[in-house]
This record gives sequence, C-alpha cells and structure tokens, in this order.
Amino acid sequence: AGVLVRHRVPMLSLQDVFSKEEVFSFVADMKERLANPEFVVEYKIDGLSMTLRYEHGKLVLAETRGDGVEFGEDVTENARMIQDVKQELSHAPDYLEIRGEVYMRLDTFEAVNARQELLGKKLFANPRNCAAGTLRQLESKALQERPLSMFVFNLQDVEGRAFDTHTSCYEYLASEGIPIIDDYRLCRDAEEVWQAICEIGEKRGQLPYDIDGAVVKINRYADRQLLGATAKAPRWAVAYKYPPEEKESTIREIELSVGRTGRINPTAIFDPVRLCGTTVTRATLHNQDFIDELGINVGDQVLVYKSGEIIPKIKALSKKESEGSYQIPDCCPACGEKTCRMPGTADIKCTNPACPAQSIRRIINFASRDAMDLKGFGASYIEALCERGDLVDVSDIYQLYKKRDALIEDGIIGKEKNTDKLLAVIEASKQNSAEKLLTGLGIDNVGKTAAAKLMKRFQTLDALAKASEAQLLEVEDVGEVLAGCIVDFFKDEKNRALLQRLKDAGVRMDSEFSQASDLFAGKTFCITGTLPTLMRKEAADLIEKNGGKVTGSVSRKTSFLLAGENAGSKQTKAMELGIPVISEEEFLQQLEERQHAD
Repeated sequence: AGVLVRHRVPMLSLQDVFSKEEVFSFVADMKERLANPEFVVEYKIDGLSMTLRYEHGKLVLAETRGDGVEFGEDVTENARMIQDVKQELSHAPDYLEIRGEVYMRLDTFEAVNARQELLGKKLFANPRNCAAGTLRQLESKALQERPLSMFVFNLQDVEGRAFDTHTSCYEYLASEGIPIIDDYRLCRDAEEVWQAICEIGEKRGQLPYDIDGAVVKINRYADRQLLGATAKAPRWAVAYKYPPEEKESTIREIELSVGRTGRINPTAIFDPVRLCGTTVTRATLHNQDFIDELGINVGDQVLVYKSGEIIPKIKALSKKESEGSYQIPDCCPACGEKTCRMPGTADIKCTNPACPAQSIRRIINFASRDAMDLKGFGASYIEALCERGDLVDVSDIYQLYKKRDALIEDGIIGKEKNTDKLLAVIEASKQNSAEKLLTGLGIDNVGKTAAAKLMKRFQTLDALAKASEAQLLEVEDVGEVLAGCIVDFFKDEKNRALLQRLKDAGVRMDSEFSQASDLFAGKTFCITGTLPTLMRKEAADLIEKNGGKVTGSVSRKTSFLLAGENAGSKQTKAMELGIPVISEEEFLQQLEERQHAD
C-alpha cells in the first residue's frame, strides 16, 4: 500500500440519476444514438473500486481508483488475501484487465465491530469505511481479521480474445470462477429498465451486503466505444440512487443521558426496523424544541430513515397514539438535581457540577482520540472504574498505576498483559503536546481546532490560564463567548486544583507549536478522500503545526486540495476553480524538503 501506479484505463465514476424521468431520458437518449441498444441493470455494490490485471492468466497487479484518471494505489499484496480474487485463470487471454468492487459482507462487518468493542477500539461507521481502511492497511494480516469480498462489474481491457457484450464477458468470467455481480438483468426498453430498478430496490434490505443504487449500462462494447466518455464519466452508463428508505415504528421508551457539559440528550427507543441492511432501534430526539415540533411521545408511530444511509433519524409523526408531546423532566436523570434551559439555546442542562454522569462523559472525552488519545481505554472501562470510585476526575487516570495489582485481580481491564498495556499508554500520554490536554479538559466550546490556535498563541497552559479576555480575543476565530468560557474555567478554584494535580502527575503543560515551521504560513488546505498512509486528522495536524489552516470545504480562498482515494465533488470543484490538487506523496515531499533545508 502507498505506492502509486499509473492507470492503463481510467477508472471513471458514474453519472448519478435520482428519478424515473431521468432514467427514461437516459434510455431515450441511448435509443436515439444507437441502433437497438440493449441495457444491463445490476446492483451498485457499496464498496471501493479495484482493478485486477492478469498477464497470461497470472495476477500481476491490483490497484485502487485513486484519482480515477491517472494514478491508483498498488494494493496487490492485500488483494491476494481476498478469497474472491483469483490468482490464476485457466483459459486466459494474453492480457485481461477487470474492474470490481471490494466490499465487506454485513455479517463480517458486525463480527469486526463486535471485536473492536471487545478490544475497546473505535467502531467502524459502516461496512464501506471498514472495507476501505482494511484494503489499504500496510499489514496484510488485517485482512485475516477482517475478511473482504469482491464482485467484478466491468471489463477494462483485453488482448488475445474478443467479447461482443458485457453479458458474454460475464459468462466467461463466471466460468473462470470469478464472482460477478449477482442477479443482473438484460432489458430492451425504458419500462423493463425501470421495472428492474424497482425490483432491486425492493430486495436491497434483504441482501447480505450493502448496495447504494442500481447501475444501467449499455451491453454491446461496440456501442460503448461509439459513445465514449466525458472527462468525468462514461456516456454509456448511469447510476440510479434510491431515495432514503423509510419505515414506520412505534416509540416504546424515551431514554435520557447526560453529556459531559451537563446537556440532557433524549433518545427514542422504538420497535426494531431494518434500514439499508442493518437493524435500527434508536434515534436521537435532539432537544425539547424538536420533540414539540414533531409532537411525539411514547406510544406514537413515527417514520424512521437513515441520513446518508448511516445515521438513523426520525422524520415525522405518522400516527398519534398518546396525549401531548414528551417533556424532558426538570430534574437530572443521573443525579436528581435541578435542570434548567440555557438562555438563547434549545439545551436543557443539569446544574450540578459534581453530577456523576458528567464526570464519566468528561473522562471519556479526555481519553478520546482528539484529546489525550488513550488507545484501548474505552467507555466501558471508564464507567466501571468510575462506579468503583477509582476515577472521580481526569487526574485520577494518572494514579491508576498505583492500583495495578487490584485492577489485574478484578479483571476490569483484562489480564496482566492488557492492564500493563493500558498503563503504558497512559504513561506515554503525559508527553502529549498541551493542545491535546486542553481539548481533553472539556472547556465549553474548546474543541481541537480552537485548542490548537490557543496553544499556538500562548504555548503553555499556565500562560493561557493567566490570559485576559482582551488577550484571548486577539487569537484568530476566538470570539467573546469562547473567551468568556476560558476565563470562567480558569477562574474556578476546582479547575485550577485539577490542573495542578495533572502537573504534579507529570503531564506536559507546554505545546509543540514552538518547534513547528512556517512552511504553510498563510496557506489554507482542504483534505478529501482516503489518504494512502495518513489519517485525515494526522494530515491536518501536520498542516497546522507548519503554520497552515485546514477548512472543510473548497472555495476561492483554498490554497491546496490534499486529495486521496474517492476524492469526489471537492476535487471537481477545486479543478473548476483552478486550485492545485496535491497527493499525500507531494505533501510529505514538501515537508521533507523543508526539514532538509532547516
């Protein structure tokens, strides 16, 4: 993984269509341009594209889509670990290049996430993300723990044998034992095409893998040749995207939890419904305003859907079975103290700073990846240790080594090896740069971006603690609300005592920003797609440590787009605006050159 290879045939994406009218219009256009065209309708598997090259029947290269036009990433060694990838073909042409979709079956995905939870690691959001991360792992053994599958959906290039149609090529591939897309349909007119799309739509919740649409493509290769492609997509195919799947369910309970800032979070628990291949039983109700707006309560029937086919949400009330709408109580579900609505917001908060639920959330936030990044210190361990009284606030984490023998004996974190591993992670975190500690303190409105900017300006937590509101307002993007939150936090005697306990435990109080270069000073980056070796967060840290800014969208003010696999619409926009698009390799090269120059 990580080595770029040049595409022999571009791996273009497809043009999306969203309505029956657009499908009929595509079919009519094809009929106008071609003599009696045939259409193949097939599943659009939700995974990531990979091309396989065979020379004289032997697999010589597997590559990802990359930028889709010029370069992909060599993933041959990992591809050899996928059972569906044939290493050798028995009746092979001299050269064969085929494109398919690498995906993860839903049962495999559930097993992988169960294992992640057991190890106290972060869960994957969906099978697609998990498959993408696994295929591009530098160590092939990850594929043994997270097995991937593949369907082939296109012939890219062939020498030494001719195929007239997509379906005849499928027949050949199937005879070689290569898995091709299940249940494809051959159609001759718009009605047949639409019927096939509807039938696939009805089946999509029952398949053992996720699909994110249906593809309509021209069958005859000669017709495809005639039509060609635009810079972005072939003219001979479209991808139909289904509207979000919606199901009715009955709310059985409204569960309340308390966030680290004391905010009361209501969640609806409803009868299980299957959406986009997974079973869903809960969705956030956001706040009292949202509940009142929909007028929902326990016992009501609601319409549930998945936003972006990932996050379950409640769309509307479908049948009223209860009286009035649910009211969040005026006492905290965790400690029983009074709650109050914060002025100018829809948030209802617990007013008790010693609320145990807030303590747990604050410690979970402190251990999270954006903060102190205590790998393996999951929420379940934190909750168990809080319950026993071993953790009251974040400084107690650095006293756990004194309780090593009791922790091993009770098996809270596991046996000796696991406990020592976690204690080593905690010890190593003392050397984290202070912006991570600042993020972990859970000051209202201070996330990792604000923490980085503050530490760049003040460099030590002591200096920040002494800063006046006027000095804080000089920092980029710090407004009166944020400045007020910081001043209030450090004014509080309890917070100053907490900081002293962390300092006494040896936790670092100064920032690495003093050592950073100004290589990207005045430059704004946007990061998109999956980078070959860096996590997006790591890339953002490198940019900020070298004087640059990172934004979430592309505009005329963007200096560079750092693009990886499946860069999508941001890359298109950057190209339209003439903004330089750089790869991870070019980005790291700039950093390396600067280091040598220094």
